[in-house]
Amino acid sequence: MSPQVPRIVIVGAGAVGAFYGAILQRAGARVEVVLRSDADLVRERGFVIDSPLGDLSYRPAAVHHSDDAAVPGADVVVCCVKVLPEVDRAALIAPWLGPASSIALIENGLDIEPAVADALPDHPLVSALAFIAVSRSAPGEIEHRAYGHLTLGAWPHGVSAEARSLAELFETGGVDVKCSDSIVRERWAKSLWNTPFNPISVLADGTDTVTLLDTPGGEALARAAMTEVMAVAAADGHPLPANAVDRNIEATRRMPAYRNSMALDYRAGRALEIEAILGNVVARAEALGVAVPRLHTLRTLIAMRAREAAVR
Repeated sequence: MSPQVPRIVIVGAGAVGAFYGAILQRAGARVEVVLRSDADLVRERGFVIDSPLGDLSYRPAAVHHSDDAAVPGADVVVCCVKVLPEVDRAALIAPWLGPASSIALIENGLDIEPAVADALPDHPLVSALAFIAVSRSAPGEIEHRAYGHLTLGAWPHGVSAEARSLAELFETGGVDVKCSDSIVRERWAKSLWNTPFNPISVLADGTDTVTLLDTPGGEALARAAMTEVMAVAAADGHPLPANAVDRNIEATRRMPAYRNSMALDYRAGRALEIEAILGNVVARAEALGVAVPRLHTLRTLIAMRAREAAVR
């Protein structure tokens, strides 16, 4: 990374990308964003971000539409696009790279790194997990409701110089960062919440966390599905703490009513990250011979809903 003002290009500046762009710009980086929509609006007035951290509104140093010609040579390309089978993330990242560029993925899901690492092997890869309640409330407007801390590390393991430099920027910008030498284990830890809560919320018509947990049987269903994730993680060599389910449920109850990203995507008619968040966990369970009947059921029901939506 440049020793002076690092140039950071954020590919996919939706709610998550826009928020962390604000943090990086507060840290003194040159932040450029690549948008599929709202590019003209953001060029005109920047992002409006309401946050418990204060007014994080900012104007990026440059705003690019996804169809614009890329300007290569970024110190870091941060990818925040949704992990969907039809999206070639490496192809979105590659035009912005230079010989010394590194890549950071701030994305949900399990096994989301190999497709990028295999396509772009000459660039150090930092994998990051965002623990944040943030959503797009209107074009160019972001509502940050809670949390914001990051866990990151080199992929597939270790804490590289690139990971440490990026962590320092985020910390300078005002968010807590944990560097981990086992980012795969950290992905399992986050999957413990995402894998059950995201699809359950969609199947309940995009419900929020309070409704999900307070409906009779809702917390029991979430706990049972989380227990299956625990079993797969352990079989994969990444056992999680015995009290991890309790801790996640307690933390969720402390949050205000929150619709997760998949619930919001469902309600807006957008594509869902089913494979990255749920399908990859089920596939790993099958490969390891771990029974996950509830996760299988969720995966099947989600597939039914997707087929129904496709024919409407």
